[in-house]
Amino acid sequence: MKAVVLAAGEGKRMRPLTYTRPKAMLCVAGAPLISHVLCRLREAGISEAAIVVKYKKEMVTDYLSENDCGMKLTFIEQGEKDGTGAALLCAQEYAAKEDFLMVAADNVCDSSIYKKVMDSHVNGGKTIALKRVANPSRFGVAKVEGGKIQEFFEKPENPPSDLANISVYAFGPQIFRELKSLGTSPRGEYEIVDAFLGADAIEVDGFWMDAGYPWNLFELNERLLSEAGAKIGTIENSSIKGKLIMEEGAKIIDSHIDGNLYVGRNSVIGPHACIKGNVSIGENCNVGESTTIKSSILFDNVNAKHLSYIGDSVVGSGVNFGSGTQIANYRFDSENVNVLTEKGWVNSGRKKLGAIIGDDVKFGVLACTMPGKTIGNGCWVGSNVNVTRNLKPHTKVFAKQEYVYAQGE
Repeated sequence: MKAVVLAAGEGKRMRPLTYTRPKAMLCVAGAPLISHVLCRLREAGISEAAIVVKYKKEMVTDYLSENDCGMKLTFIEQGEKDGTGAALLCAQEYAAKEDFLMVAADNVCDSSIYKKVMDSHVNGGKTIALKRVANPSRFGVAKVEGGKIQEFFEKPENPPSDLANISVYAFGPQIFRELKSLGTSPRGEYEIVDAFLGADAIEVDGFWMDAGYPWNLFELNERLLSEAGAKIGTIENSSIKGKLIMEEGAKIIDSHIDGNLYVGRNSVIGPHACIKGNVSIGENCNVGESTTIKSSILFDNVNAKHLSYIGDSVVGSGVNFGSGTQIANYRFDSENVNVLTEKGWVNSGRKKLGAIIGDDVKFGVLACTMPGKTIGNGCWVGSNVNVTRNLKPHTKVFAKQEYVYAQGE
């Protein structure tokens, strides 16, 4: 069976990280989301896949062309119409003659889930994977009767069930005719959920993570690091409590590691750095003197060389932390951290959440941020600035201070 992987989306809820990359290219545990998805498809027995791309498509195509995933890949560009239905229709020629698996590039799950859907699928039919979740109001939820999908509800306040749609499907080629016969909605999109009605519902177990918001990446990072095989690089005079996955040229010098850690190529940890919790650090990073990184994800080319604290944060590429930068991650009242998104306030569900920082941000010495703030790509945060609200891309913030000088006797 072939696979169709939907990787065209921008991922607006992932901003500011997705201002400069598609959602499928967000890196966790040393690889983009789409790479983790393809790896699990291969483990399930899939050897050929079509990747549907659109937003910043070259980043996806270039990465997958340069990094062999062990599968035969075909790239298909989505046209002007948005939505999952339009993305699927782009693959009609590719999947016109045989049944296929359709998955999202930003939903990572165990390969056993893909395998169960394929094994349960009736040739020429429609099969949809559902998983019981503790918080169904966050997801698309299905009403099932007699093993068939009767109705879908998108993020309902009063869910009819706890069976979430996890974006793993198997279809026969007839799905394309069904979609076209439905036509487009008032929004101008093919509403693919209408084509799901009557499909076989398959309940699955195992790990699944929908990376909807930046803070969802922490749970995924923890899982992927726990599954990865250890790989040791250059370690000098360091205390290690946890698993290390170190790429070529990575070094840990005179530092303390307490948790699972991924270190990308040519990155240097130390001297006298402290790493706590599950942490992923990209390529060409420098975490130096008396800097603490706790339960965070750092993309490539990040520098935090002196006396900084970065807790429970996602940090884009090319970010520079001046000496003494402090990323606060905990509220005085011990309540969950709320994040202001483009669609309003969202409860992160986390007691600890630092900052979501876009690419190429510069922090001056002794700068700090309050919990749950987002800082757009290209921002400058000056010395002694306390960031108490979100910053749009390319914002520059400097502190205006008054000094009083008194002459002594």
